[in-house]
Amino acid sequence: MKIVIVGGVAGGATAAARIRRLDEQAEILVFERSGYISYANCGLPYYIGGVIEDPEELTLQTPESFFSRFRITMKVHHEVIAVHPERKCVSVRNLESGEVFEERYDKLLLSPGAKPTQPRLPGIGLEKMFTLRTVEDTFRIKEFIHQNHPKSAVLAGGGFIGLELAENLRELGMEVTIVQRPKQLMNPFDADMASFIHSEMRRHGVRLALGHTVEGFEEKDGGIEILLKDEAPLHADMVVLAIGVTPDTALAREAGLELGIKGSILVNDRMETSMPDIYAVGDAVQVKHAVSGQDALISLAGPANKQGRIAADNICGGDSRYPGSQGSSVIKVFDLTAAVTGLNERNARAAGIETDKVILSPMSHAGYYPGGRLMTMKVLFEKETYRLLGAQIVGGEGVDKRIDVLAAAIHAGIKATELQELDLAYAPPYSSAKDPVNMAGFMIENIEKGVVKQFHPEDVADLPRDGSITLLDARTPGEFQNGHIEGFVNIPVDELRERLGEIEKGKTVYVMCQSGLRSYIACRILSGNGYDCRNLSGGYRFYASVMQDRRMAETAAPCGMER
Repeated sequence: MKIVIVGGVAGGATAAARIRRLDEQAEILVFERSGYISYANCGLPYYIGGVIEDPEELTLQTPESFFSRFRITMKVHHEVIAVHPERKCVSVRNLESGEVFEERYDKLLLSPGAKPTQPRLPGIGLEKMFTLRTVEDTFRIKEFIHQNHPKSAVLAGGGFIGLELAENLRELGMEVTIVQRPKQLMNPFDADMASFIHSEMRRHGVRLALGHTVEGFEEKDGGIEILLKDEAPLHADMVVLAIGVTPDTALAREAGLELGIKGSILVNDRMETSMPDIYAVGDAVQVKHAVSGQDALISLAGPANKQGRIAADNICGGDSRYPGSQGSSVIKVFDLTAAVTGLNERNARAAGIETDKVILSPMSHAGYYPGGRLMTMKVLFEKETYRLLGAQIVGGEGVDKRIDVLAAAIHAGIKATELQELDLAYAPPYSSAKDPVNMAGFMIENIEKGVVKQFHPEDVADLPRDGSITLLDARTPGEFQNGHIEGFVNIPVDELRERLGEIEKGKTVYVMCQSGLRSYIACRILSGNGYDCRNLSGGYRFYASVMQDRRMAETAAPCGMER
């Protein structure tokens, strides 16, 4: 059996190695148009910033090492330019010699990946404009910085690559601005959780020009002008387009394969395309979202590697199935870690799912052990059924641990209330006896049993201030003086029992504190004394972060050049 694989990164390389492990006799041939196979895409910004010093560290395998270990022929600088399903062969161009030849196959695996989205705007392709997707892209940016010593950069786009590159360019001492049409960075997060990311970027001097439309680029004064709709242009010594990626599926389209959203390749759960003996994996394929069941494009290394393994199993006569992707991901943002899994609120509602949520601010480990850092967790679940839908966490250490636990819980179909039952490891340097994941479960169980009723930051502005309800701040007087929500009256939780006479019976009491814990205790006191009570999810700390982010966006200078 002869297997031809198009694309040697992530899915393609994984599939090739798996096929060899399953079939020692198969002939395996991989064509990769770049000069590198099995390289670490996610490490590219860190090489530009100097965190990774040796460029060889980016290359996980070479054609020589792959052949030595697996007897797999990896042909770099070879581009497959056509697929001929009726003749079961591909046309290939040697990019070094220009030679074009045909290669037959018994099974074909397409792993072309995705390419940086390049909008059709005036000035695209200027000399000081870059994209970052391949090792070659990285070397071009690194060499430009080394030779020209640019002092400023504008990054168009605020996703994973944009944020990682912004951090690394700032570490090199450059002035960095991120500009994009959406009003928040990191689309997988909800806007309220993204506010913490925005704050961290600003704290480290990254300028955010959010909610602005780029209309073109011009060379001017030795740099590039970024033309904005209805705003003064931005100026920088270099520009990096990090708007996103688009499935690279021209081959599939021209071969007559069925396509899905954004031109992605349609596959079934065995990674089979619409054509016999042709498989596809990675960023180029349409998948099912594992939580919503809806069609999705999820460009992440983990799913690509899993899909490569599944395709390899099936090519070798097995019956492996891909259950879908839930989009688990994590990113370092200066001193912050941000992670997400499953659905966010926006996508859950778009899928027609009635959602509820809890927001908590636990320490990364036991509070009495030195070095703990606060994290903010948002856990989403389906109303009525309490099906776990997704989670978002921002904070310091321990974020990755908790998101992985929650990702596993979602995959296993654990109800949100069952998070309290997970038996998780505890020692003071690593966690608390009641782990933050357990705490989320306790909170959700309280909602299920009616022990707690919530209101959320987005509800605050609509609360009547006419005396028909009672607004209560259960923090200390010092905390209250340092900032509070208009209309809330301060009665510290530890004084509440003695001051119940100040709270009128028969009115619903809306209670807040710094994180939601003391206000929960206040609600229990009030409920035990005959009051109807609501607790502010996330507390004042969460509310203040969201409100401050909104104010920063609203009061930004023309062209959004705020710090």
